[in-house]
Amino acid sequence: MEDVFEKLRTLQDILSQKIKLEQAIQEIPKILVNQEEMLSRLKRTFIEKNQEYEKAKTLESEYRNLLLDAERSREGAEKNMDSISTQREYEALDKEIRDASEREQQYRKELQHQERILSDLNEQMKQSAAIIEQQEQELAERRAGIEAEVAEKKVQAEQLKAREDAVKPGLDEEALFKFERIIRNKMGRGIVAIKGGVCMGCHMILPVQFANMVRLGEEIVFCPYCSRILFYEESEEGTEYFFDADDAGSLADLDEEEEEDFEEEEEEDDKVPIDYDE
Repeated sequence: MEDVFEKLRTLQDILSQKIKLEQAIQEIPKILVNQEEMLSRLKRTFIEKNQEYEKAKTLESEYRNLLLDAERSREGAEKNMDSISTQREYEALDKEIRDASEREQQYRKELQHQERILSDLNEQMKQSAAIIEQQEQELAERRAGIEAEVAEKKVQAEQLKAREDAVKPGLDEEALFKFERIIRNKMGRGIVAIKGGVCMGCHMILPVQFANMVRLGEEIVFCPYCSRILFYEESEEGTEYFFDADDAGSLADLDEEEEEDFEEEEEEDDKVPIDYDE
């Protein structure tokens, strides 16, 4: 069995490295997620700014046309001042000129306001476009580097798989299946020593029969608590912990004896003393 345990220890190292590589291969692309999300936000902002720009451009065009109409109206009224003949005509034309001038002033202010908005939005869009271009370039470079890193790790994983296949022959398939699952769940430790009847994986005290089975080393024994494969190892003091199950009894036997003692004590307490003198 020592050869089997040695193979399992070797396989444990290989599987631990392979599992770490597999996890890294899955996790590495996630590094790009934040950068991709930021790029998406930048593009959404750019689209929103562009929509604002188009609305402002439409308003700017409308105010420009309104301003032209107001200017034409004022200029036409001013030309007609030379042909008036009555006071009433003068007052009507004067009012028309004043109204057109007020509209002209109002539309000119609105037009200037929209022009400022267009200028600001145009500058913001230029900056956003430059940042998006830079982010896209950085993302492409980083993605290429990550793809190269993932490809390298996949080669390493394939090499470990070849080593794994070389170690597996002669080992029980069911035990191997459990062993690999344990390594994945127990942070790379699938086979551990037992010292003084204690599992060095979960540090639980094991039943006597398990300590004896592991000590004999005649078969693969799994810890009943953490499911790791157990192998015997002497303590640092060199003391061997070997028990006779028939003499020492199991943990269940100890529980049964304590329960019987307790029941006997209860029976004694229940006895009522009899006074024969009466």
